Amino acid sequence: MTPGPDAAGPQHALHLTWSEARAVASAAASPLPPVEVPLARALGRTLAGPLTALRDMPHYTSSAMDGWAVCGTGPWIMAEPGEPLTAHQAVPIVTGGALPPGARAVLRREYGEVAPDGEGLPHLRLSAGAPPGAPGGGADLRPAGEEAREGETLLKDGTELGPAQLALAALAGHDTLRVAGRPLVKLVRTGGEVVESGLPGPGLVRDVFSYLIPPLLEAYGGILVAHEKIGDDAAEWGAALADRPERGPGVPDGGAAGSDGGAAGEPGPADVVVTTGGTGKGGSDHLRDIVAAMGGRLLVDGVAMRPGHPTVLAELPDGRFFLGLPGNPLAAVVGLATVGEPLLAALSGPTPVEPIELPSGEAFEPELRRTRVIPFRRMYGMASPMAGIGSGMLRGLARADGFMVVPPHGLELAAPVPCLPLPWGRPLGGHAPSSASLAQKARPKRRPAASKDPVDWSALDA
Repeated sequence: MTPGPDAAGPQHALHLTWSEARAVASAAASPLPPVEVPLARALGRTLAGPLTALRDMPHYTSSAMDGWAVCGTGPWIMAEPGEPLTAHQAVPIVTGGALPPGARAVLRREYGEVAPDGEGLPHLRLSAGAPPGAPGGGADLRPAGEEAREGETLLKDGTELGPAQLALAALAGHDTLRVAGRPLVKLVRTGGEVVESGLPGPGLVRDVFSYLIPPLLEAYGGILVAHEKIGDDAAEWGAALADRPERGPGVPDGGAAGSDGGAAGEPGPADVVVTTGGTGKGGSDHLRDIVAAMGGRLLVDGVAMRPGHPTVLAELPDGRFFLGLPGNPLAAVVGLATVGEPLLAALSGPTPVEPIELPSGEAFEPELRRTRVIPFRRMYGMASPMAGIGSGMLRGLARADGFMVVPPHGLELAAPVPCLPLPWGRPLGGHAPSSASLAQKARPKRRPAASKDPVDWSALDA
């Protein structure tokens, strides 16, 4: 039987279960309103309304080839560039060049040649390799409006914006796009014992949160707009958490603390402030006192889980949220996945991540009133707990596919267990395989003894 991560230290008011904490975080906020952002900041965002062409695409008729714009049949007299063409006239043109007035087609460069006539004047005529009838009417032209007409819908509401979608928006004439709101997040790392580089000495620890938390915040729907390091002094805590930039003229109202930017692209104040450390009840833990001083209320004050039990979620009167994560790395990630993910999902619109059931790869003894959240790797279709899963450890998390959520009553071997995926983990799939299919999956298919073909191990997850 597996006991799970190391036992919790100081006791906290664990008045919410793991499921209740997630439900409270999910119900605490509403989706932020749509915002206008510059194209350069719209990658990965979701359109809030259809994208339309601001004018015809392309907005002028152009040449699709290098060659000559011609009017009528040849041979053609060479006209002056910029002048309208009349019958039997031609002018050189490059790919993408605007078709001059009077031009009816483009003769490709390889189909024509310029040579003097009997009087020594340059004339354009078909080359020996030109196909019969070249150039036909409208040959090698890109007509105005060929791709889209002004006002035509190019992308539907709700489209996720990738590089091709942003390029299309630029081609359609847009400099900004209206996208679904996403919460702005400020990260405050705390602790005077934390060093930024090198090997820490006795009593010191290396900073890991700078690399661990920001990508997870982005993966869960937040936009990191500020990142600050403070010590353990109460005054530093108060200044960092009270920091609220004045809303500029380009930042519209909406959401908890504004929005993620106006048309000018300047981000507004943070909707969520995430702290690391300082969520205990010792002399250097100031989060609860600051929340009380600012008139806020605690929504989650400890969760009956380990690791991560001292996770705190608070709401301020102005609609901002404070998410206090424990100071140990694995505990902080568990707190972020348990409480932070559903909160950020509620602010950005999508539903929170739903746990997926997999068969447990180990049996777990009961642990009274406490859920165990354990990094696991999918092995042969089962959720198998990793080694190195203490609250201050990262080795197990680095190789994990997700968190298995072991209930207080424990688990039998192969019993279904809820599993939360991690952004860097392998897809967990939607259904737990049966015990029969697991047994079949764990064995490679039989092959004739005389066969020289290699064994096919591709069915295994390990």
